[in-house]
Amino acid sequence: MESMIPSNQEIALKLSRYGLKVTPQRVAVLSALIKLSHHPTAEDIFREVVQSIPGLSQATVYNTLDVLVQRGIASKIATSSDIMRYDLIDQPHHHLFDESNSRIEDYYDPELDQILKMYFSKKKIKGFIPHEIKLHVTGAFRDSVV
Repeated sequence: MESMIPSNQEIALKLSRYGLKVTPQRVAVLSALIKLSHHPTAEDIFREVVQSIPGLSQATVYNTLDVLVQRGIASKIATSSDIMRYDLIDQPHHHLFDESNSRIEDYYDPELDQILKMYFSKKKIKGFIPHEIKLHVTGAFRDSVV
C-alpha cells in the first residue's frame, strides 16, 4: 500500500498525538521509517537519518525506535535470521515473508482480519485475551523463485 511521505510538520503532529516530545531526532527517525517502507532494520534507518543529522549516534536511533514501538507507532518484526526489522503501524495488516531473500511485504485483508477475530473469539483460550492478531506467513514470492 503506497502512501506519500508526510512533511516534518505532519510527523511532529503524529508524535504529539502519541504524547511524545517532538525532537529533531524523533522526527528524522520516524520520517526515515516512513520513507524506507520495506521494513528497514535499525541500521537502514541510521544510515538514512545520519545524512540529515551527521552527528547522530546509533544508540539514539535504537532508543528512538524503542520509544516508537512502546507508543504503538511502530512494531518490531523478527526474521528467521534473527534480524530485527521495523514496521510502521498505519492500519491492521499481516506479513508475507520470503526466507530466501528476507523480503517482507504487508498484506491487507479486512475479511481475513474478521475471520481471525471470530476464530479466536469462539476458541476462548483459557486465561488469554487477544489484543491484536497478526499473521506472519512464510513462503516464496514467484519473482524470487529460481
